[in-house]
Amino acid sequence: MMWLFAVLVVLAMAGVALVASGRGGSMPPAHDDRPDLALPTDRAIGAADLRAVRFPLAVRGYRMSDVDALLARLATELEDGRGTSSGDLDRA
Repeated sequence: MMWLFAVLVVLAMAGVALVASGRGGSMPPAHDDRPDLALPTDRAIGAADLRAVRFPLAVRGYRMSDVDALLARLATELEDGRGTSSGDLDRA
């Protein structure tokens, strides 16, 4: 009975070695499961685009309420035509 277990262990180790060496086939490419932000690429981003953006959740990320508040403010400023200059963004 002990020989049977020894043979099974050796076969299992040989199977692991074959898979580790790549002979068992390769793994499929990694699938990115994060949702796309769906921002337009053929035109400038508008206020409605900013209001529709939703970021994916992450374990270590930003608080959703902070991101939503900033996007709402940027959308309002774009609607009102009060966009900040690039110098204002550098100081933030």
